[in-house]
Order: sequence, then structure tokens, then C-alpha cells
Amino acid sequence: MNLTLKVWRQLNAKEAGKVETYNVKDISPDSSFLEMLDILNEQLINSDIEPVAFDHDCREGICGMCSLYINGEAHGPDRKVTTCQLHMRMFKDGDTITIEPFRSAGFPVVKDLVVDRSAFDRIQQAGGYVSVNTSGNTQDANAIPIPKADADKAFDAATCIGCGACVATCKNGSAMLFVSAKVSQFSLLPQGQVEKDRRVLNMVDQMDSEGFGNCTNTGACEVECPKGISLDNIARMNRDFLSASILSKDK
Repeated sequence: MNLTLKVWRQLNAKEAGKVETYNVKDISPDSSFLEMLDILNEQLINSDIEPVAFDHDCREGICGMCSLYINGEAHGPDRKVTTCQLHMRMFKDGDTITIEPFRSAGFPVVKDLVVDRSAFDRIQQAGGYVSVNTSGNTQDANAIPIPKADADKAFDAATCIGCGACVATCKNGSAMLFVSAKVSQFSLLPQGQVEKDRRVLNMVDQMDSEGFGNCTNTGACEVECPKGISLDNIARMNRDFLSASILSKDK
């Protein structure tokens, strides 16, 4: 396959960026998208041109690092896959492919296609955890009976890999699908009940302070999420947030 790539190049967050055009040839349809970028970078290095910076790590659809906006879609045209799982057979010979970083006020550009997603870390640090009783009287998690329906919902929410596709896809740059998944994975389980109210209030407050937009229920985030995180989590988080807000005022 011979392809024309229009790639966003930007030195850092303070510098203005622009689109550069590159041509790559003889790309195998069985190559992953990131392997195609590796080939491009090797070509650029051999031509004494600085390679394109892009995030990657496991290349197995687990880490959520490969945050690329491809032809106007987070992670590209395939569904329920990350960029590293996207294969070039999804494109046609002679195609022009536009590659950009995830766009959001909460995800400032570091360089080229790399964005700073540490805002997600700070949101989780605000409450996305369960405090552990280390007094010596801890109860084994397997000894706590949990309805299967609740366990399944918690596991479904926990599959979120924090890639940020929901933010990049949302017209408002909202992080509510991510935050609601992290809230739900704990609020559905007995171990997470102790901090349930404090957790949702703190995480939503941190989300707002990071500059993410509000949800307007367009559903684009669920469509583009590589793990299929459901909008039901946002509804659950809204209920928990309303309840926690009322209770905090009564105290």
C-alpha cells in the first residue's frame, strides 16, 4: 500500500503546530497503524528529519497510551480497538490519512502527537481508590458476598484503560465517561461503599478543575471507546453525585 500521511507536528505546547505531508510506500495491509508510523519514522531518520513523536507502550490494547486521532476519529475507523490494534487493511491503497493528537483543554500537547494526560492521574488520585484496613482485622475480599450482576457491572467499568478517546471524541471535551467508569468500579462493590460519597464529590471536583467540559449526552464517547464503556456509568455517577451533594449539605 502507498499512502499519503498528513501528520500534526508541534515542538511543544507553547509553539504553534502545523500539518506536514509525508508519503510512505509498500506498507503491508497486515501492519498495525503504529508499525506503519515506525516505518515512517525510520524513513524520516534516514533523511535526517526529526521523527514523529507518538505515545505507545504495550501495543496490546491494554495500556491506553496510543492516543491518536485518525481521519477525525479517536483510534481510527475501526471499533472497540486502540490505535495499536488498528491494522492498515482498514485503509485503501492511495488513501490520504490525517493524524492528529487528542484535542482537549485537559490534554495539552507535549510534542507532535503526544499529549499530557496526567489530568486523568490527578482525577484518580482525588478518590479513585479504596482505602485498605491494615489493622490486622482485614476481611478477605473473596469472603464478601457480592451479587453477580453488581460484580459484572463493576468489572465492565474497570475495563476502562484511561486512553482518553472519550474526551477526544466529545464535542465538549468531557471526561465524564472516564470518571464515571472509575467511580462505578468501586461504588458497585461493598469495599467501595465506605468512601462512596467522598469519592464521587472529589473526583468530579477534580475533573472540573482540570478544564474538562460537561456531558450533553450525545453518546459519541461510548461509540469511540475501545473498551465499550457504557453511558449507564454516567447516569450512575450523576445519581451518586446528586445524593452525595444533598447529604453533604445536610451535615
